[in-house]
Amino acid sequence: MTSQRAGVPHQSGRDSEQPAAESTQVLRRIKAPRAPQEGNPAADTGKAAAASQASGEPPAPAETTQVLRRVKAPRQAEPTQPSRPGKASPAAQAAAASGAAMAGASAAAAPKSPAGAAAAAGAATTRTTRTTSTPSTPRTSDEPPTPLADSGGPGGPGGGKGKKPKRPKRTGWRRLIPTWRMVLGTFVIGVLLVIGLFFLGYSLVKIPPANALATKQSNVYLYADGSQLARDGQINRENVTLAQISKDAQHAILAAEDRDFYTESAVDPKAMLRAGWNTALGKGKQSGSTITQQYVKNYYLAQEQTVTRKAKEFFISIKLDRTKSKDQILEGYLNTSYFGRNAYGIQAAAQAYYGRDAAALDPARAAYLAALVNAPSEYDVVAHPENKSAALARWNYVLDGMVKKGWLSQSERAGMKFPMPKEQTISTGLSGQRGYLVNAVKDYLSENNILTKDQLEIGGYRITTTIQKDKQDAFVKAVDDQLMSKLDKNNKVDKSVRAGGASVDPKTGKVVAMYGGIDYVKQYTNGATRGDFQVGSTFKPFVFTSAVQNGSTTQDGQTISPNTYYDGTNKRPVQGWSGGAYAPENEDSKSYGDITVRKATDLSVNSVYAQMAVDVGPSKVKQTAVDLGIPAETKDLQPYPSIALGTATASVLDMAEAYATLANHGKHGTYTMIEKITKDSTQEIKLPDAPVKQAVSREAADTTTSILQSVVQTGTATAAQAAGRPAAGKTGTAEEDTAAWFAGYTPDLATVVSVMGQDPVTAAHKPLYGALGLPRINGGGAPTQIWAQFTKDALKGKPVSDFDLQLQQGADVQAPGTQAPTDGATTPGGQDTGGGATTDGGQDNGGPTGTPTDGTTTGTPTDGGTTGGGTTTDGGTTTTDGGGTTTGGDTTGGTTGGGTTTGGGTPGGTTGGGTTTGGGTDVGTTDGGATAGQP
Repeated sequence: MTSQRAGVPHQSGRDSEQPAAESTQVLRRIKAPRAPQEGNPAADTGKAAAASQASGEPPAPAETTQVLRRVKAPRQAEPTQPSRPGKASPAAQAAAASGAAMAGASAAAAPKSPAGAAAAAGAATTRTTRTTSTPSTPRTSDEPPTPLADSGGPGGPGGGKGKKPKRPKRTGWRRLIPTWRMVLGTFVIGVLLVIGLFFLGYSLVKIPPANALATKQSNVYLYADGSQLARDGQINRENVTLAQISKDAQHAILAAEDRDFYTESAVDPKAMLRAGWNTALGKGKQSGSTITQQYVKNYYLAQEQTVTRKAKEFFISIKLDRTKSKDQILEGYLNTSYFGRNAYGIQAAAQAYYGRDAAALDPARAAYLAALVNAPSEYDVVAHPENKSAALARWNYVLDGMVKKGWLSQSERAGMKFPMPKEQTISTGLSGQRGYLVNAVKDYLSENNILTKDQLEIGGYRITTTIQKDKQDAFVKAVDDQLMSKLDKNNKVDKSVRAGGASVDPKTGKVVAMYGGIDYVKQYTNGATRGDFQVGSTFKPFVFTSAVQNGSTTQDGQTISPNTYYDGTNKRPVQGWSGGAYAPENEDSKSYGDITVRKATDLSVNSVYAQMAVDVGPSKVKQTAVDLGIPAETKDLQPYPSIALGTATASVLDMAEAYATLANHGKHGTYTMIEKITKDSTQEIKLPDAPVKQAVSREAADTTTSILQSVVQTGTATAAQAAGRPAAGKTGTAEEDTAAWFAGYTPDLATVVSVMGQDPVTAAHKPLYGALGLPRINGGGAPTQIWAQFTKDALKGKPVSDFDLQLQQGADVQAPGTQAPTDGATTPGGQDTGGGATTDGGQDNGGPTGTPTDGTTTGTPTDGGTTGGGTTTDGGTTTTDGGGTTTGGDTTGGTTGGGTTTGGGTPGGTTGGGTTTGGGTDVGTTDGGATAGQP
């Protein structure tokens, strides 16, 4: 039998002398020795094997198993280190005992075999050896170390390392429970994955530009006193700075939405947990997102509830918190939050619910607005009174939060009452006059290159206009009282009545009031700015202004003045016009004969002014109108004689600007409707300069004012006297009575009113015959009555002031309005055919006197001069040597006894058939001599 050796050195020399083949060592080593033991068991084993072969005995079968357990074994023996002498350790003894027991059991299993006894003996020997303390003998250098052998290995005896026993497999339900290794590994991998995803998302998600809804604002239009006139745009938002929001409002929002905003990070998990907990306990519904997250959602993202949006919100919030201050984020949040009633931002909300700015919000009102952010529709106690208890609970929650954070004292909180918001305005847009005013302002901004329509579309502008609220209200009331309230719904013509008006401060050029129609949402077209109705006779003063401005004369060379006579015959053909025959008809086809310019203005005689336009030159008339303020591109403002009759279709506002220039002594500054513009409540927009220039001479403007005063005093506009102030103005009627006008002014206010006819369905112009139950509407009717009431109310409380005029020479004295022929007949052409007097063509007031060829020269009088002992005064009586008397002021009576008398500087008569060739045309003859005067 061949024994399997354990590769462990024997403990004594006696054991090595015995044949190893007769015993089997069963060893279990707990710790390998640090150095080889005394003796060489490998050599002994070799000898035993040789002896066995020599005796011829067959090798014993491997019926025993050596069990070895090596905890720590050196890979190579350390010959220089002797083993430690002494008694074997208890572990070694236990191992030896175990090995012996196993060997005994093996021997018992094969009693017939001599190897069994040998195994038993080997076990006993081993036991003895392991328990005997024998000094170790150092191994000599020529003795090779014996390796440990594992007989049970697959490589046979001494054929390889020992293997750990396999763990039993987990069965049953235990297989479902992860091991601690699995849990730990999963946790580590998860953490790494989350960190990786965080950095990936942080790097990929960029802060986007603001969404269109968040940046879109309304434009706010204000009256001159700063009160709100209107808002435009679909989004009712007005951005304000944090400094323009009261501290109470800021604290209320924080108390409602994020009380730790200034100390927390952009994304606060605790806030989410706290919100859920408060909601579960019924302490009020609180947003789980921080204010930063809500601002990101409102300003940068959309409102959809998706995982993608939430992830973007998360990363943008973190980035935003690193790039913007807390104040900036809070300001943005307050300007983008929705409060209901179409109010975006706290400024719009403060106006919508309490009619005040955000800067004026007190704790009670601020707390209610803060409560609305959570549920705008639900907590509007006006729209949903059934939810008032819920709104009150939320309001109390906000106030309690303010107290808890130290933003509100307990005493203030105790005495606080719920501030009921005002009723919601049904139309917060452009109804009533607001739409007309807003559109007029927009047109003004665009036409003057202040703001483009695209800029206005974006919004965010706070525009302070020149419109004065008290005057605006007065204008609306005057139109209602004098026109709209008198219309009969059953009268078809009355359904076509429209009105427009504009009022300008002459000294500043500011538009202080404007009437566009009964309601912008009912009648879209602005009656004050539309330019499609003829201005009629309100244009005639511009013709006279141009005559004085240009020093124009009549056809026979007389300077045109208020006292110049013209032929007022109906359909009288104009003289001196080469563009074709033109014979305008007077109103009601009435003829007036010889009539002064002043009187022709009072009565609005067309034939006189058509001739005057030719005398001045139609091109010069047009230029004067443009200088006064009428746009050069106005339709039908053409250089023809008809220009005098008001064929141009200027707007009411344009006419008010031109009349304001006359009221301001000829000084013109482009009218303005804007006082101030700011963008986002901070950036002020520069307005263009409004230079004032002397459009026409003061003499021309003031002399025009003097003849327009006569229109109010004795002419077609006597109804204007109801204003109770010195006034000047002119009535006008468009062709076919489609519009009636009155343009007038006091030293303090220039106002134009027009009543127009327009089909309510087709928008075609309609005559006003039969409107208001009258045969026709003239300028002296409803338009003048509206003007008078408005002017009286608008200037109420303002001291009455008179016109300070510097007139054309001689214009301060009025000649008789008409002059009856003394002898003979007067032809339309102004030719004296039978010794009679002619007045057509007018006369030059204050011009040179004629020189008689066969009479006595009596001097060269001027206004108020004396001739031949007689005294001449404008409007007075001239007495000649012969005792003859001529009255008529600026007119020449005739001749007596060979003497010549002139009045007001008018060339005298002729004696003895002599002829005078002076500038005058009013010439008398005594013996049949002829005189010609062409207009």
